[in-house]
Amino acid sequence: MKTFLPFIILLVVLGIFTGAIIYLSRRMQFYFSTNHTGGWYGLFSFLAIFMIAGLFALSNTTNAFFSLIYKAAAITMGFMLYLIMVMLISDLVNLVFKISPRVLGVTALVLTLLIVSGGIINSYIIHTTKQEISVNGLMNEIKAIHLSDIHVGHFRGKTWVKRIVEKTIAEKPDVVFITGDFFDGTINLKQEILEPFTRIKVPVYFVEGNHDGYTGVETIKKFLRNVGVIVLENEVTNWNGLQIVGLNHLSPNAKSFNMHAAHPLTIAEVFPSLKIDSEKPSILLHHSPGGIEIANRYGIDLYLSGHTHGGQQFPITLINELLFKYNRGLDAYRDTKILVSEGLGTFGPPLRIGTKSELISITLKPDQN
Repeated sequence: MKTFLPFIILLVVLGIFTGAIIYLSRRMQFYFSTNHTGGWYGLFSFLAIFMIAGLFALSNTTNAFFSLIYKAAAITMGFMLYLIMVMLISDLVNLVFKISPRVLGVTALVLTLLIVSGGIINSYIIHTTKQEISVNGLMNEIKAIHLSDIHVGHFRGKTWVKRIVEKTIAEKPDVVFITGDFFDGTINLKQEILEPFTRIKVPVYFVEGNHDGYTGVETIKKFLRNVGVIVLENEVTNWNGLQIVGLNHLSPNAKSFNMHAAHPLTIAEVFPSLKIDSEKPSILLHHSPGGIEIANRYGIDLYLSGHTHGGQQFPITLINELLFKYNRGLDAYRDTKILVSEGLGTFGPPLRIGTKSELISITLKPDQN
């Protein structure tokens, strides 16, 4: 079944795109009283191909013109998603109020533009989420910043990194944790992008994400080390009474399916070799929130991750709740707490609707119990 899953996913995606093209074409014919749908079928088929080709073929382009095409394709994808949703709602409204088709069509287009514009603006607003978490065995209170899914690429560059660093410094942390997907595309894969991190004078720990892998993970790690970031690769380090466990992006075990994990090893295979002292307070850094049951067996107190973006935009937020047991926010499995960041950047359409671009400020407190 695991072998055929990618093909099943592909067929489902193709089916969704085909259905969307048919629905949009027929609605536009109805709204604007055209005699045939052939032109609309051609337009929406072109846009579908444009989106897929632009996003997947040009994700790692370094050419400025092709980068513009990538951006247009990503925004078009977001526009098409919300155009369909607005049209579905307008169909329901029309069942009751019998509004003029042209008015419905114009209203749908305007509302979609407003929603997409608002989603783009929202994605660039950095929200600071405060969390207090008790950690068993911790001797002193620690202020930590959790950053994830920064996604430097076509839509975000040095200015974005500078804003994140300024927000981080303003929180006066003792330590900073980054759980992957720093980069998303090679267009901004430059050492100078990371120079703002030299202003952070406390330890900064990083583990890789899947988009770092697509972009050039070894180059990313080299650049991060050059600005003083500590890169963890399936290893344990100790700092201020804490065991910090950093994993590459791994599948939980051999039976689990994770299409984004590129490494042959799994969390279940790596943990036994790490020599973790279960009596000491410990934090696990891993890009995606899988394998918490394994982490719990080895005495991990707090699991920090990202990857999900919280779904990034409605209604994908609802789908994510089904796909990920731990999708966003603070939760727990037995005595292991897990904190999943909604992330700072975006993937695909640069929109956030129903989620936020999130920097998490964590106060780690000694567990009084």
